[in-house]
Amino acid sequence: MDKAMEESMLGALENVIDPELGIDIVNLGLVYGVFLDDDGNAGVEMTLTSMGCPMGPEIVQMVEESLLELPEVKNVNVQIVWNPPWSKDNMSRYAKIALGVT
Repeated sequence: MDKAMEESMLGALENVIDPELGIDIVNLGLVYGVFLDDDGNAGVEMTLTSMGCPMGPEIVQMVEESLLELPEVKNVNVQIVWNPPWSKDNMSRYAKIALGVT
């Protein structure tokens, strides 16, 4: 997968807003990696802010829907991982400022 496609996928995922925090999952640092094979099968490795996140299924659905809007993507597989665990250090400068985190 080339860099432009990776950027397109991450750009699409910036439209997925964490309903509890009001910030997109890319800037929150929840997305660990994106992949796309030659057949249009996309993969996303990501985490959630907590293991008991009640919005998990909704976020996964939004990830799938946003990536399927890209013409190159035919199928989406979202893998939720807990290692490495998410922390506020994963957040972008933008997300930290928006949430008042230092």
